[in-house]
Amino acid sequence: MEDYMKNVTLFSHPLIAHKITHLCDVKTNTKEFREIVSELAMLMGYEAFRDLKTKDVEITAPLSTFLSPVIDEQITIIPILRAGLGMVDGLTALFPNAKIGHIGLYRDEETLEPHEYYCKLPKDTTDGQALVVDPALATGGSAAAAIGFIKERGFKKIKLLSLIAAPEGIKRVATAHPDVKIFAAHYANAPLNEKGYIITAFGDAGDRIFGTK
Repeated sequence: MEDYMKNVTLFSHPLIAHKITHLCDVKTNTKEFREIVSELAMLMGYEAFRDLKTKDVEITAPLSTFLSPVIDEQITIIPILRAGLGMVDGLTALFPNAKIGHIGLYRDEETLEPHEYYCKLPKDTTDGQALVVDPALATGGSAAAAIGFIKERGFKKIKLLSLIAAPEGIKRVATAHPDVKIFAAHYANAPLNEKGYIITAFGDAGDRIFGTK
């Protein structure tokens, strides 16, 4: 295994694989696509936040009073616009009190390099965990740039959650940000096309989520 893969978690659960298959199918309509993206984000969230800090609090149950753990860490979910928005509901179902930031990037059609056009992040959660979400990690340019912009605004504990990841994207993000943990539901070991899309994936996730094909 390449050294840059040490902070990468690839999911192997059959339920996740099943949902990825339906996500990539051209017969999957907008409603179904949206629902599957949200479901996958929720399933992945359990693993991505396995290391959340907790503290014991005293609670009174029907039969006794005892100490029991609660989450003791702030969570910020940051979708990369616009496709990342499709993953937010699944994660906030797990963490309804999470703060939501937004970062918008556009990609130069010729160079494929990302440029920031919008960034709005909460200022009181920089000490907690930030989960950057984007359905596809293809070239890795947008994710690597977004993480850089987020670091500039004070966040230190950053993770990246993508549904499908290509080798090029994983390598680019892991090399640029070796401190960031990457989680992917599916490893697409296939070439990218001339527009930087993973050929064995779902096409443009934003178009399929919002029905703008």
